[in-house]
Amino acid sequence: MEHRTSLEVIAPTVHEAIEKGLVELGLEDTQVDVEVLDEGGTGFLGLGGRQARVRLIVKEGLAKPGAAAPAAPRRSRPAAEPSAPLTEAEAENLLAITKATVLTLLEHMSVRADVSVSLGEPDEPDMAAPVLVDIQGGDLGFLIGRQAETMGALQLITRLIVGKEVGRAAHIIIDIAGYRQRRDENLRKLAHKMAKQAVSTGRRQTLEPMSPSERRIIHLELRDSAEVTTESTGEEPRRKVVIIPK
Repeated sequence: MEHRTSLEVIAPTVHEAIEKGLVELGLEDTQVDVEVLDEGGTGFLGLGGRQARVRLIVKEGLAKPGAAAPAAPRRSRPAAEPSAPLTEAEAENLLAITKATVLTLLEHMSVRADVSVSLGEPDEPDMAAPVLVDIQGGDLGFLIGRQAETMGALQLITRLIVGKEVGRAAHIIIDIAGYRQRRDENLRKLAHKMAKQAVSTGRRQTLEPMSPSERRIIHLELRDSAEVTTESTGEEPRRKVVIIPK
């Protein structure tokens, strides 16, 4: 049986099309090249009335489609070489390009805001550190969007543009007015609360539907637990994390 090396996806927005394709391939956005075939109308970031269409091209040497999602706990990483840590010059260049890209995108959206960039902590010692983008300003709720959909679209588009500029996958995390930081912290607290409940009751605890990035936070927070394990169940966009007592 031949494995797909590319996939075309149609969805209401570019962001949803990419997320849908990544779920079907079982890969992360840094493991594919994305070609936007139709932005789905004239709306910025592909947020228009016409359906968006994208092509996801699996990078050479990565895990075959259908493999376990890399976010799942206690499972091996996809068969891809981790991105090497950046040199000081590469890091400075990446930060400068990322900031310029975000400022340009915001300008096209007629958004005035302060943008700061910095390097975060890598997931593993031999991996490149993510670029953290902090956007601050007045009323930026519309830029976050319902369930952070607009923020997610902005993040994906930024990753694609910057990755093309620097010639390598760009792990960029965008936060707007502290929304992601607050949400991540709440998810970590929720993970431990529901883990305790799973242990005390001896029953599985099913959480609310979450995005792939939010589910990953739950999995990572509990992956070293001696009392519970986690798994994802259901179909997108209502896929959920289940916490299981050992």
